[in-house]
Amino acid sequence: MTPLPLFQLHDVHFAYEAARPVLKGADFMLHAGEKVALCGANGAGKTTLFHLMVGLVLPSQGKLSAFGAECRREADFHAVRARTGLLFQDSDDQLFCPTVVEDVAFGPLNQGCSRPQARALATEALDLVGLSGFEDRVTHKLSGGQKRLVALATILAMKPQVLLLDEPTNGLDRDARTRLLRVLDGLPQTLMVISHDDDALSALTRRRVTLENGLLSG
Repeated sequence: MTPLPLFQLHDVHFAYEAARPVLKGADFMLHAGEKVALCGANGAGKTTLFHLMVGLVLPSQGKLSAFGAECRREADFHAVRARTGLLFQDSDDQLFCPTVVEDVAFGPLNQGCSRPQARALATEALDLVGLSGFEDRVTHKLSGGQKRLVALATILAMKPQVLLLDEPTNGLDRDARTRLLRVLDGLPQTLMVISHDDDALSALTRRRVTLENGLLSG
């Protein structure tokens, strides 16, 4: 029996303004273990697609299923977000606590972990991205690259099944980029990546999907 895809979109439509549709009948499937690059021109709707997959916006038409269940309304996406880590394009949209460890522990706490458990998961995630010792640093005083790594750690601390990464190498210097790519390449999660860094896409992904004129191909 063929396993169900983790995400499936069928004939999905979406527009912020009726006269300017972003998705016009998009079809897509993401299976467990896949490493997928999401390509397309600026403004094609790649980030919007990620937001649709986790319910930050809802389709106006079509069917979206995640982890075997159809998602139609906000409540349907609560379980999806617990299993899907979305890295926002702008790290400042993801980080809002005073210190690094508070930011990274926030997700595990919301998942029901005790404070010691959440602290341990946060420490483990920070170590994974090369920021061991940053726990008590003030988040808003970090460099752009350091914020990027903290934002990734906030996702990894929740042990998601799927990672949706929007421009993960943005703002990183060469050493941090190399470390990040090594971390991501070693992760077991199903992965979907938006990036203008072609070398990063080649290193991390095995399939390319292109979003063009509101449709997905590849």
